[in-house]
Amino acid sequence: MKLSNLRSPKSPKIMIIPMIDIIFFLLVFFMMSTLYMVEQNTLSVALPQTLSAQSSQVSFVPITITSQATIIFNQDEISSEVLASRIQAELLRDPETAFILRGDRQVEYGQVIGILDKLKKAGVRKITVATELKR
Repeated sequence: MKLSNLRSPKSPKIMIIPMIDIIFFLLVFFMMSTLYMVEQNTLSVALPQTLSAQSSQVSFVPITITSQATIIFNQDEISSEVLASRIQAELLRDPETAFILRGDRQVEYGQVIGILDKLKKAGVRKITVATELKR
């Protein structure tokens, strides 16, 4: 009588499908949990429906003043002398461009007002000053 070998020649199987299921479950779990971490300050309003609505494609250009008083226009660091020409170029490209002014708390008030004056002199109609919600 021949004895069989105790060691099996088969290699162990790695089940990849259950691991993929677990990874997708974790992905969906973290995606859904991050949605609940964001505080939404909106009111529930039932909006009317229309068939002839037009979606507005307003372009936004951020102007940031850092704590070191450098001006960053649409992710490019520029001087205050060049700012007026860059504003004019954006308005020529799209007259309905909205500018978002983001000033650091440490920046002098006069510098922020100076940039607001340049925006007004250039004929900008849509200016937004970015702030944080006080908690």
